[in-house]
Amino acid sequence: MRAPAAPPRFILYSRQGCGLCDEMLSALAALPEVGAYPIDVVDVDADAATRRRYGHKVPVLLFAGELVCHGHLNPGEVDKALAHNLRPV
Repeated sequence: MRAPAAPPRFILYSRQGCGLCDEMLSALAALPEVGAYPIDVVDVDADAATRRRYGHKVPVLLFAGELVCHGHLNPGEVDKALAHNLRPV
């Protein structure tokens, strides 16, 4: 029997002292539809590969492993990501 899939989650790639990152996290947490999902904040500088991939774009928001937006929170893109990833199969 297969283990149940992990529930989808948000990942916010951020860096210490990044005002845009703090703004995105606050705005994301304020969206009512986001409250049901964990938000993991990951230091983009902690891993060289992650820094190369996202370091120049922070903040970068992913949901269920897919890019949602970067730079500034786009609530419309958050809605699209939730609808796309949570649709029935």
